[in-house]
Amino acid sequence: MSRIIKKIILFIVLLGLIGGAFYYYKQRTTLQPEQLYRLQEITQGDVSQSVSANGTLNPVTLISVGAQVSGRVSKLYVDFNDRVEKDQILLELDDALFTSQIAQSEGNVRNVQASVELAQANEVRIRSLFSQEYVSKQELDQSVQALKSARAQLDTARGQLLRDKTNQSYSVIRSPVSGVVVDRVVDVGQTVAASFQTPTLIKIAQDLSKMQIDSSFAEADIGKIKVGQKAKFSVDAFTSRSFEGAVKQLRLNPTVTSNVVTYDVVISVDNPEQILLPGMTAYVNIMVAKHDNVLLVPNAALRFKPKEDETQAGKVTRGDGQGQRNGKKKSGLDNSAIGKVYLIKEGKPTPIKVNVGISDGRVTEISSADIKVSDKVIIGENQSDSVATPSSSSTMRFRMF
Repeated sequence: MSRIIKKIILFIVLLGLIGGAFYYYKQRTTLQPEQLYRLQEITQGDVSQSVSANGTLNPVTLISVGAQVSGRVSKLYVDFNDRVEKDQILLELDDALFTSQIAQSEGNVRNVQASVELAQANEVRIRSLFSQEYVSKQELDQSVQALKSARAQLDTARGQLLRDKTNQSYSVIRSPVSGVVVDRVVDVGQTVAASFQTPTLIKIAQDLSKMQIDSSFAEADIGKIKVGQKAKFSVDAFTSRSFEGAVKQLRLNPTVTSNVVTYDVVISVDNPEQILLPGMTAYVNIMVAKHDNVLLVPNAALRFKPKEDETQAGKVTRGDGQGQRNGKKKSGLDNSAIGKVYLIKEGKPTPIKVNVGISDGRVTEISSADIKVSDKVIIGENQSDSVATPSSSSTMRFRMF
């Protein structure tokens, strides 16, 4: 046998070995659907949907204590966080000016009082003379008028005295309610000017065991919120704790910022430990819907679409596209919204239409006659190196001699 024939036979044998090895490798690396896709079982349970917003904790009743008269702060009896009782003195203004005005008014009252006494004696004397026909009727009328005028002047002087005493009493600022001082904006020696408007001196929270959250919700969410709904919230000061409240009021006055409309939602909060403080930022979640014992799929399953379907996205019928858009627009609240999930049937992904319900951000309620509990839906493609295709993962090398 010649050397050429031996080389040909050797070459044929090598080709056979290479073909057999490639076929064996191809068979060993053929991937099952479970290896190509990430699957997760459909479960049955309860799901709730909520809307969220940020808000600020405030006392239910916050009293701004002001001054009705101007003056210099001469004495200050309270400070931040002090507890005060109703009618307790908070501060005093310098009353030297009011004292001098009272002294002047009292002197004026005494002066007018003397005029009244003189007019009264004169009226008695003229009346006696008139009875004896020593004076005319006109003189009698003049004496009566003088007495009335003097009495009117006395009333005016007494009113001025009362006003000055009232102003002096206003120089002593008292608490209108029992509560806690949460803010103080004046110090001893500071001048308070009450010429045009009442200045705020001290702020008092009436009861810190009852608080409220003033939060702003978008107009897209406001239609789902009702008075009495339960709300949960957290604050940065206690990140490990969750607090509860209830929707107390939906205020009808909207706020428009950069064409974004929001509404103020007031949430009542019990604060028996008084650890929640005014001004804290609250991260609020209000439960707007809850369904029990329903089929649940991961949200990723509703978003998944095989690559072959993506290439045919332009062929989707108008009905299916409208259903998907409706489902997204209505956030799953309308049970008529249509979605699609994929199950492995006959070794390939098979789309199943489902009615989409509410979602909590992780799982979504669905209903379909073609799906049951424990069915596995596709939530994504498996990108691990262990399931890569032979063309990309093969490291086999052959050297021909």
